[in-house]
Formats: sequence, C-alpha cells, structure tokens
Amino acid sequence: MPSTITQPHRSGYDWTVRHLAVLLIANFGLALGAMLVRLADTGPVAAGFWRLVLAFPVIFALSMREPLAQRRVAGAALLVVLGGGIAFGLDLAAWHIGIERTKLGNASLFGNGGGVILMAWGLIAARRAPRLLELTAILASLAGAALLMGGSLEISRGNLVGDLLCLLAGLLYAIYILMLGSVRERIGNYSLLLYSMLTSVPVMLGIAWLQGEAIMPHDWRPLLVLAVTSQLVGQGGLIYALRHFPPLVIGLALLAQPAIAALAGWLVFGETLSSGDVIGMILLAGALALAKADGK
Repeated sequence: MPSTITQPHRSGYDWTVRHLAVLLIANFGLALGAMLVRLADTGPVAAGFWRLVLAFPVIFALSMREPLAQRRVAGAALLVVLGGGIAFGLDLAAWHIGIERTKLGNASLFGNGGGVILMAWGLIAARRAPRLLELTAILASLAGAALLMGGSLEISRGNLVGDLLCLLAGLLYAIYILMLGSVRERIGNYSLLLYSMLTSVPVMLGIAWLQGEAIMPHDWRPLLVLAVTSQLVGQGGLIYALRHFPPLVIGLALLAQPAIAALAGWLVFGETLSSGDVIGMILLAGALALAKADGK
C-alpha cells in the first residue's frame, strides 16, 4: 500500500485472539458513544470536547511510559498526525450534531459508513479483486447492517440533515484511520493518540462555541463514562489494533457497532429488536469469523 495515507504494505498481519478481543472491546466502547451523547446535559459537540479533555491526562501518562524514540514526532509524520487529529475532531463534531437530529440507529449506521470505505480502500490499495471469503464477508456485513437498521431507517426532511452529517462523519473517520495508519509503525500507541488529540480538542471547543452550545455540564457522569468507553477503551484499543489488522478487518469491526448500538437502544430506551435485527447481528459476527478464516 502507498505509505502516504495508509498502513505500510505487509504480506501478513500478526493478529491473535487477544488482538481480536481488543478490537471487539474497542468497538463495543465506541458503540456506546451515541447513547452517552444523548444523556449528556451539554451541547453535543461540547460532549465530544469533554470526552477528549477528561481522557487527556490518562493518555498523557500512558504515552510517557513509551520509549523516547516512539514519542518523537517531526516533519511529515507530525503533519500527518495533526491532520488526522483535525479529521477526528471534525468527525466527532459532525457525528454528535447528527445524533441530535436523527434516530439513534440511523446515527450509528451512517456514522460507521467509513467501514465500507476502509474495506474498499484495502482491496484497491492491494490492487486485486476480493477473494471469495473476503467478498462473502463484505456482503454478509452489508446485508447484516441493512437488516439491522432497515426497519428504523425513515428518511424525511426532518432527519435528512442529521443523516447527512453522520454520513460525513463516517467519511472523516475513515480518513482519520487511514492517516494514522500511515505512521503507526514509527510512533507509540498512546503517543499517536495524544498528538492527534492535541488538534482535536481545539477543533471541538471552537465548533461548540460557534454553535452557542452549553459547554459546562451539571452532571459529569455521562461525560466521564463517555471519556472512558469511547476515548480510552474505544480509540485507545482501535489505535492498538491498527498495526495488527488489515483495513478489511478494521472495516468489518466498525460495521459491528450498529448492532451494539441497537442493543443499547433496546436496553436503555426500550427500542425493540425485530427478527431482522437479530439476523443482522449474526451476519455481522459471521463476517468477522469469515475474515479470520481467510488468514488475515
């Protein structure tokens, strides 16, 4: 793969069951984000700002434990990392605003549209057609996502803006993942996350201020949980997984988030799960299993 915005090309990836567990746990934490943004008593973008700020001291402490050589970033690599941070800040802003303007299921589905981009990019960068198991995994994941949200996907003038914002967030998230993947081999896990957050934080605060949002919360609990599950567990785990998995598997894992979000919606907001939802979850889980069977 070209080293400008993607992971360095490797013929094999050293992932194990432990790495897969980290990837799945990270996606579980990220999948809870939409619910917690709804529960926060700040504005939606301000909730994203606090997600980053509250997690920053922990990420900084963890980054200081990494070797000095893995904490040094300069030149083109620094620009890529900072650019990835801007993309991530814009991604969070677009997604959080979209969460407030459309259904929770729509936000989770469209916000993870970047998974499709990652899968397609992985195959394009490798300059080959998908193998049978890869094609089956892609089709299963898409069919599962379609079944999972098909019953609640009601596009109208009232929620079209929210849907489009979440779609934009999915594109920005794919850009963020690809940009950080290009420098992952040279920078430590937490140092990489720390540098990207340095640019994400002012982006989020500036957008929240321009929108006139309530920035200071009265109830810190949803924001603390959001910081832990989405930023520390979610983003931290995903950055760790980048070096062990090809874009295909990362993309499939991102597509599993709507299934988790639908389950959270059922447990917290009383949203019912249809038989199509259950089948969709099974298809998404099967897609990950097929990707593993293909030897990736």
